[in-house]
Amino acid sequence: MKQLYLAATGQNRGKTTTALGLFSGFLERGLRAGFMKPVGQRTVDVDGAPADEDAVLMRATFGLPEPYSVLSPVHIPRGFTKAYIAGEVVEDLGAKILGAHASFRDHDVLLVEGTGHAGVGAVIGLSNAVVAKSLAAPAIIVSEGGVGRPIDEIVLNAALFAKEGVPVAGAIVNKVDIDAQPGIARVLERGLAPYGIPLLGVLPVRPILSNPTLEMILEGLAGETIHAGPDLDRVISGVAIGAMEPGHMLERVGPKTLVIVPGDREDVILTLTTAHLMGTPRTASVEELTQPTLQLEETHAGAAIGLVLTGGYRPRRAVVEAIRRADLFATLVPRDTYSVASEVHDLLVKTHAADVEKIELIKELVASNLDIDRVLGVALEAAPAP
Repeated sequence: MKQLYLAATGQNRGKTTTALGLFSGFLERGLRAGFMKPVGQRTVDVDGAPADEDAVLMRATFGLPEPYSVLSPVHIPRGFTKAYIAGEVVEDLGAKILGAHASFRDHDVLLVEGTGHAGVGAVIGLSNAVVAKSLAAPAIIVSEGGVGRPIDEIVLNAALFAKEGVPVAGAIVNKVDIDAQPGIARVLERGLAPYGIPLLGVLPVRPILSNPTLEMILEGLAGETIHAGPDLDRVISGVAIGAMEPGHMLERVGPKTLVIVPGDREDVILTLTTAHLMGTPRTASVEELTQPTLQLEETHAGAAIGLVLTGGYRPRRAVVEAIRRADLFATLVPRDTYSVASEVHDLLVKTHAADVEKIELIKELVASNLDIDRVLGVALEAAPAP
């Protein structure tokens, strides 16, 4: 059985995106492919059984028959690491992983998805490098766009795999702006060559794959919905902070910008609402916005996509009505603007099984930019002797 241990250089590098595309490619080649995520940090409850989110995604997308106890054998919920260090966890976690792994012996290929960088999981004795060694699976490391940083990160992670005797079959660099950096693949390939790490391909940046939807913002911030707007599946293109004069604020708002603004900054809120309604960058009073005879026009290209109202400050009823009349997404959260901005920045954008359009784009992206047969070939060549 061929195996691949898919690791990354950190969070949000594109590991799940790569996993979806590779697995689809394996199936298209008629291979009996298996998937497992040995150690999960983002656990959800599925019919009373714990499972990592990525295992849930892969099972739903590809109709995998294995139970979650096999696809996702070990989880690290909140408080688990402290309990482990205190000696309160007596279960043999490594044995659980090996037991799940044994279920795939009759498969043609097994894709094993790691968790974060090579060292994640070391606190419980199950770093990605240690798990890959126990499964005798060569590693592929996923990083993201740039030149110096991806090479530095890939080499650093490869060193930990090498320390555990795990061969690195190659690297994939995701979110690459190929149009702005023609020839970047060749540069990365030459940069990794002195370390004996083949570049297996680059994946071009696609905003829909890296920017969250309004629904993800709503779920991630756990705020109160003031108004859902016309479509929670819309993808935001950027974020702006509403902490300046309204006229200056408009200069910072581009198409599909999410604006984070204190709920008591009604001047900013009304300016953005007016621009959304009228297509003209001017301020307006509450009275103007609430007039029943106000002429509405098509939303202009620079209109905000939605508002995150911070500080727990609920705007006056007339302002809320203006937001709703403009059909503009808005959510109210109790935390301060800085904290909310940090949360949005760090929001982990996950692909869900319901994101059918996004998943199809991922499959196409990987199929067009990675040589799946080469990936399978280097995995076999790099596999440690049994």
